[in-house]
Parts: sequence; structure tokens; C-alpha cells
Amino acid sequence: MSDSSRSLIPSFLYSSDHHRLFQSPEPSTTMTHVKSRPTSSASSNGSSFAIATPNEKVEMYSPAYFAACTVAGMLCCGITHTAITPLDVIKCNMQIDPHKYKNITSAFKITIKEQGLKGFTRGWSPTLLGYSAQGAFKYGLYEYSKKYYSDIVGPEYAAKYKTLIYLAGSASAEIVADVALCPMEAVKVRVQTQPGFARGLSDGLPKIIKSEGFRGLHKGLVPLWGRQIPYTMMKFATFENTVELIYKKVMPTPKEECSKPVQLGVSFAGGYIAGIFCAVISHPADNLVSFLNNSKGATVADAVKRLGLLGMFTRGLPLRIFMIGTLTGAQWVIYDAVKVLAGLPTTGGASPATALAQSVSA
Repeated sequence: MSDSSRSLIPSFLYSSDHHRLFQSPEPSTTMTHVKSRPTSSASSNGSSFAIATPNEKVEMYSPAYFAACTVAGMLCCGITHTAITPLDVIKCNMQIDPHKYKNITSAFKITIKEQGLKGFTRGWSPTLLGYSAQGAFKYGLYEYSKKYYSDIVGPEYAAKYKTLIYLAGSASAEIVADVALCPMEAVKVRVQTQPGFARGLSDGLPKIIKSEGFRGLHKGLVPLWGRQIPYTMMKFATFENTVELIYKKVMPTPKEECSKPVQLGVSFAGGYIAGIFCAVISHPADNLVSFLNNSKGATVADAVKRLGLLGMFTRGLPLRIFMIGTLTGAQWVIYDAVKVLAGLPTTGGASPATALAQSVSA
């Protein structure tokens, strides 16, 4: 079977001159500089990692590795956010008009009465495009930034202060990811919360540009950063540490000896726990994003006055905890499943920097 037929990553995403994502089972000259070990090893110059899988060697941090992570991030965010569009419709309406949509039950009843079942799918197209783009940048740049910052401080400090590496890497990635998401988020919120504004992306996007210019698509960027950067920092740092704790304290066998389905189960558990923390820490900013995108010329002060300080923290929170917990758990399962199918290890358990530090000290 040829390499191209086995690869799940489109060939145009990486050059054939670089290390291929999949290596032939036969000895390959491209990996002769890598010292084979059961779990991980450092290259002779100490600047990269290679992880041995049962049937093939996949070099970590090669261009193909980052391409795989980018595609996995695009799929996991785009699929999951689109799947929960009905819950997002309810959440956004409860945030925008708390007097009309008093709770989850009434919000469902009102939406069905006024818009029918079709109302629960409003905004799916900008959701799919926006969060696919965000996921690609978020996960791809996170993996790159995590490696980049680890190299700057060295393996010893990267292992000692791994949580700071996770926080810095995720924050850096989210800054860029939100620039890609913001225009689609603006369209999504208005389509979901203003019946009659637009049917979807095709007519909603031109309408915003015509009335407010291109700046109108990014007027919610700062609140979006306020929501997403703490959210993502919590998401990645909590996930990485939770998965590491699960393997250390809960699992009877080391990660390397667990089957792939078990590892994906750990990914879901770690993701769900991380999602709960994410929902709580980012919820006030989420209320702000929904309010500002729905009210032309509104300010943060207007949002606080309308929703109340307590309402900023609690309005729609139970639904968002359920939504984000499920969403985050599913995202990590999809992300790691794509990595597994590409011949890469699942995320978390032991950071590459930790593995390198252990190999240096051995």
C-alpha cells in the first residue's frame, strides 16, 4: 500500500521533501538519525522528538505533524460546535433577552412556537466555518507554540513549569484563532437572536458589511478575546494536567500499555472536566459577546446595566456548563482520534519535554 493511500492528511498540506507523516515498515534512511525507544526519544541534536508506534515511526514536530494537528483541530471544533447549534440558539437568546427567555424550558417552547424546529438550526453555516477556522489555528498553533516555548526554556524548565508552557502556548494560539472566528461569530449571533435579520451566512454577512462596514464584523473581537483566551488557557492546561493525573493516579497501567480506545476514553474524561472549568471562567465574557453583537452601538457598561453584574456570571450558566463540558470532551476525543489514525500519540499523559528531560538524565 502506498504512503499517499495510507495518509489521512491531504498531500497538499505538506511537501514530499519533508519527513512523511507515515514511514514505511521497512528500514528507512530518513529516520536513521533517531534512536529507537519504546515510547519516545530525542534526535541526535536534541531539538526534536520521535515517538515509536507499534507498526511505524512518526516523527514529532515535523511539518506533517503540525499539518495533522491543524486538520484535527479544524474537524474537532467545526463538527462539535455545529452539532450543538440548537443549544447555542437557546443560550444566546437567554443571554440577549432574559425577560422573554426566562429559563431553558420556556426558551425551547418560545423558539418552537415562533420559529418551528428550523429555528434551532439558525446560524449553523457561520458556526461551521467560523469554528473550523478557529480550531485549525487554535490546535495547530498550540502544538507549535508549546514546542517553541519548550525549546526556549530548555527541557529541564519546560518539564518543571509545564503548566506555564501550556498556558502561554494556548493563549498565543487563541489570539490568532479569534481573529479568524470573529466575523463568523458576529453573523452567527445576529442570525440566532434576531429573527428576520437573515437566513444565514449568505445574506447575513453582506448585510452587516453594508450597514456597519468591515469593522462591524470585528467590533466584538476584544470581548471575544476576553472570553476565549481565558477559556482556552483553562481548556488546554486543565486537560493536560487532568489527563496526566488520570494516568498517574487512576489507571492501573501506564499510558503506553493502554489500548487506544481506553486512551480516547481518558481524553473524553479529561476534556469534560476541563470544559466545566472553561464554562465558568469564560461565562461573563460570553454574555458580553452575545450582547454587543446583538445591540448596535452598545458598550460594556450597557451590557452590565441590562443584565446586571450577577446576571453576567449566572445567566445561562447551567446550560453552558452542560454544553461546554460535552463539547470539550467530544473535541478532545475527535482531535486525538484523528491523531491516532494518523499514527500519532494521544495528547497528554507525559509532555515531550518531560520525556526528553528523563532521557537526558538517564
